[in-house]
Order: sequence, then structure tokens, then C-alpha cells
Amino acid sequence: MLTVDFDRLRVGRRTRFIDVGAGAGRHSFEALRRGADVVAFDQDAAELDKVAEWFGALAAAGEVPPGGEGRVQVGDALALPYPDGWFDCVLASEILEHVPQDERAIAELVRVLAPGGTLGVTVPRWLPERICWALSDEYHANEGGHIRIYRADELAAKVQRAGVRLTHRHHAHALHSPYWWLKCAVGPNRESHPAVNAYHKLLVWDMLKAPALTRGLERALNPLIGKSVALYFVKPVTAQSSDTAQSSGAAQSSGAAQPSGTVAAP
Repeated sequence: MLTVDFDRLRVGRRTRFIDVGAGAGRHSFEALRRGADVVAFDQDAAELDKVAEWFGALAAAGEVPPGGEGRVQVGDALALPYPDGWFDCVLASEILEHVPQDERAIAELVRVLAPGGTLGVTVPRWLPERICWALSDEYHANEGGHIRIYRADELAAKVQRAGVRLTHRHHAHALHSPYWWLKCAVGPNRESHPAVNAYHKLLVWDMLKAPALTRGLERALNPLIGKSVALYFVKPVTAQSSDTAQSSGAAQSSGAAQPSGTVAAP
């Protein structure tokens, strides 16, 4: 289940791509299938161990184009261990709502993005998220939970102040909003409920089969109740940034700051 449009992010062969807050790796896997040089970055080492295994499985199954590589890196999004302008594409999907110092995290995302590169940021959309908060304190009031609800314009302005330009926005996962409203209504930590279980089965079926009916329905509903908002940005190219990009390229060719856990395509 992808929240962002990888064509719009311009991810292809040998694109230097970092998935900040990669979690279980869904976006990292798509980038690797496109032949990118992928870093799955997260603070959860156990989760990244599983991601590394999947990187290896994708390579073994022949799903990684020549030149594609997948790496994992444990770290803090507030202090990314890479030089300025290191990546062609930076993605931060569904993480900023968890981060108290979100402006510092945004500054790091922009710092490591190469001039001319693309940045994708997704967060829960205001209306569906506000309904979840109204239905349940348990949904957000927990360690590591959601600490804020963004309005898209507010977030776009905050990211642009860090030095990038907004190019596009869209909403995603409309069919997931009613699921979370239902889950919040019965208790988000309740392990079993007939209605929640039935809706979950519907979502799994939809993800596996992608029938035209539900795909069309979701496209129609996304502008109204899409669970996530996705924002796309480009970092401007200046004379100074061109010099920085050349310096970063030289550092990369020397092997500086390479993360561990590399899995290359055969």
C-alpha cells in the first residue's frame, strides 16, 4: 500500500533514495524494485532487520533491476548521518506527526536533499485525523503516538520555509478512514470486534486484488476523506548548491558515510 506517487518523485535506476521513518519498508521496497540506491532509515533496529531480510528476498527473486541496492540504517531523524545534498529523493511518510521537534526534522530532510532533488512528505489529513481524536484518546495519547494534527497548508508552508518549493499535493487511502473511525469508536486497542474484523478483511482483499470498483471508489473519495495528504517538493538549484552537489558526489564515490546492511541486485 503506497501513499506516494513514485513517478512524481522521479525514482528510477540509481536514484539515491532515503526513506526516513521507513518502518516495515513498504516504500523502500518499491524504490528498490525500481532500481534505486535505497536507504531504509528508522530508529527501530528490529523493524529494520526485517526490512533487510526483504531486501535480500527481493534481490534473490530477481525483482531488483541491475544496479539497485537496498541498505538499512538505524538512526535519529533529527540528526541524519549524511552530508548536505546526499540524496536525489527524500521521503518522510507518516512520521512528522510523531516528532515533537518537527521543524528540526524538516530541516534535516531538506539538508540531505540534493539540489534539483524531490522531497515527499505525507501525514494524516486533518479531518479524518480530527475525527479519530474525537472518538478516542487511546488512538493518539500514547508513547510514540500522534502529537499534532496538521492542516496541509500549514505543513506545506513549514516545509517550504526550510528551502524547497511545493510542486503538487494529493490525498490517499480514503477507504482506510472509515476503518480507523470504526476502530476508534470500539476502542483502538480492542483486539477483536466483528465489524472491525470484517472491514479489515475488505481492505486486505482490496489491496491484494485491486478491483476496478474499489479503486475507482477510492479515487472518487480521496479528495473528501482521504486518510493521508501527500506533499511533493523540489529543492531549487543555485550556483552555490551546484558546488555543494559536486562535493557530495565526490565524497560518495570515495565511499564516505555509506550505511550498513547493503543488499545489491545480482
